[in-house]
Amino acid sequence: MYRDAMDKLIKWKISKTRKPLLLTGVRQCGKTYIVNEFGKKCFQNIVRINFEGQPKFSQVFDYDLDPERIVRELSVLTKEKIVPGDTLLFLDEIQECPKAITSLKYFCEDLRELHVIGAGSLLGVALKNESISFPVGKVNRIQLYPMSFREFVIASDAGNILESLRGWPTDRMLPELISLPMEKLLKEYYIVGGMPEAVQTWIETHDTDAVEEVQEEILRDYSDDFSKHAPAVEVPKIRWIWDSVPVQLAKENNKFVFSHVKQGKRSAELENGLQWLKDAGLIYQLELAEKPEVPLSAFADMTYFKVYLSDIGLLRVRSNISAQTILEGNENYIKYKGAFAENYVMTELLSQGKTPYFWRSRNTAEIDFLCENKESIIPIEVKAADNMQAKSYKMFCKKYKPKTGFKTSLKNIAENQCENTRTINLPLYMIWAMDQYL
Repeated sequence: MYRDAMDKLIKWKISKTRKPLLLTGVRQCGKTYIVNEFGKKCFQNIVRINFEGQPKFSQVFDYDLDPERIVRELSVLTKEKIVPGDTLLFLDEIQECPKAITSLKYFCEDLRELHVIGAGSLLGVALKNESISFPVGKVNRIQLYPMSFREFVIASDAGNILESLRGWPTDRMLPELISLPMEKLLKEYYIVGGMPEAVQTWIETHDTDAVEEVQEEILRDYSDDFSKHAPAVEVPKIRWIWDSVPVQLAKENNKFVFSHVKQGKRSAELENGLQWLKDAGLIYQLELAEKPEVPLSAFADMTYFKVYLSDIGLLRVRSNISAQTILEGNENYIKYKGAFAENYVMTELLSQGKTPYFWRSRNTAEIDFLCENKESIIPIEVKAADNMQAKSYKMFCKKYKPKTGFKTSLKNIAENQCENTRTINLPLYMIWAMDQYL
């Protein structure tokens, strides 16, 4: 299946300043698949070492971290030639061999001509381990996310619709020939999400029950990871937080509140569990930006935040929302409808390489997302359906006067002025094209 990350990998391959690459991302988001496809496409051969399935290879890194020796012994053990420039050396599940992570420093310094990629399901967690000597400044990094809506549409053999939307003028309404199929695909994406196995199952079967079996299995694997890889004392806390995320998202004021996780528990007791889930890539944290000024990170309040799941399909399953409910949009879905739209936009912005924040003025106004564009702040207001009444957006524009902002919903594309701010009404299914209107 098509992944945008392939372009990033190709750029990495030909870069004159290339270093060994670490590919991070939540379990089962397609890291092994994309590296294997990259290897087949761009190299004469790929040598994959799986430290989880083949722990014996860890011994190669025990003696010393000389890359010439390591490559020589790996070549003997795998019976594969490892030739700089021709071979991709893929160190999969690298978190299982901490010395292999450290060795990347020496591959960078002494054997940079060899293309080396390290990847792992819980690499984010492993890299927080103080016992691992991380090669600071000696690696490149790429974050892989679950498949974006755009990638889902391409997998659904509807990439021609995406092409027709490229550069679409804001003064021309989208015809139903385009808008209706895109709305249908968006509903399907809410059901299936972006985990590659779930997407593949949907493409092959269009059976929501089969998709849910895959999703439930992924969720069980995540739950197993808590017990296998998290400190024993943190496991119950991680489970409490994991279970509370869908519930807290559905609240009208969906700020994450530690006291709502478990009665009697304080933030100090739960912070490590929350951090573990973040490091594992299972949740994303959206922080409050107290002032909408560049850089937003300088005005972030790390104690005031919202939490979203890494995949909207998994959010649906964990929220016990049936596929039929999403397709029909019935009243049972009202409380979660806004949460789904926000979670969807959050994951889309991250997949575009953006670092979003949100803004709140006491309890009187809120902007769902703020992003930076060079020297400008871009406000983004999210609505689940086609209701574009946005008092908070108007108040924000009046007070801070951003050049450009977005209202995103199921309403057709349009452009207008709001308190002298150029405002684009961008359909939810076109968030991937946001940059073309900046």
